Amino acid sequence: MNSLYRNGYRGQFYIGYRGDILPPWATKAADNINLNWAGGKSLELAEGLQVHFLPIKTDYHLAHYKPKFMLELFDGPANATDAIAYFDPDIVVKCRWGFYETWMMHGVAMVHEVTSNDMPSSHPIRREWQKVIQLCNRRSTRELRSYINSGFCGVSRKHIEFLSLWNEIIETAIKYYNPNHDQFMSLDRTYPFYSIDQDAFNIAAMCCDSPISEIGPEGMDFIHGGWTMSHAVGSPKPWKKKFIGSALKGSPPSLTDHRFWLNVDGPVACYSSNQIVLKRISILTGNFIGRFYRRF
Repeated sequence: MNSLYRNGYRGQFYIGYRGDILPPWATKAADNINLNWAGGKSLELAEGLQVHFLPIKTDYHLAHYKPKFMLELFDGPANATDAIAYFDPDIVVKCRWGFYETWMMHGVAMVHEVTSNDMPSSHPIRREWQKVIQLCNRRSTRELRSYINSGFCGVSRKHIEFLSLWNEIIETAIKYYNPNHDQFMSLDRTYPFYSIDQDAFNIAAMCCDSPISEIGPEGMDFIHGGWTMSHAVGSPKPWKKKFIGSALKGSPPSLTDHRFWLNVDGPVACYSSNQIVLKRISILTGNFIGRFYRRF
């Protein structure tokens, strides 16, 4: 949220959550009956930035709830909006918000993975996905050659069909392939559904009627040269990582580590100024260590 605001975003920010307690920085959020969402609370966090907290009741892992949540937003609290961009909470935005608005008008905005990014149309997993497409009474509309990360997607209202299809494929996966829907990943890559929401996202990209607009793995800083986002996949996350200790083990601070700690000052302030300074010093120290010692 901080990085979006710093890059020019002004408007509504919707946070779906489970549980009864909001984070400390959101204690002033007040009930908002105008949201058309039971239990919804709102907070004006900064000038031009309204944050809405929407309780979610589902036994799905929240990753698999993404398309349904976006559909519910379009139909409810965000029924006047032209487009919705979803970001995983471990993503930092690097470029101006206006680019995202343009991007979503070209088609469903998406970014390639780095793992299994080279995934040709003849790939055996894609061939298995064709069976899923048939179960949904669809046919492939395009041949994709890259695997796509579902941590981000941008969808305009005119392309809402993609969200309905993505959600349908998730439901099909759970019904016919029996993966554990309350887990993020329950099977290995030899199965058609390894990560339910992400595989379903890729299948939807293969057979949706809507156009899509893709950026390579640099779009999430999975490789160098990116300018749109940094996605802190894996573990430990930047807010948990001990940078000097990791550097001494051969893993210096990453691009995503840098970006996260450059965007913690506000408008969401989760850390004191002293904590921020110490973390930034430890990143610089980790960088220095990384010049001489690095695990390959």
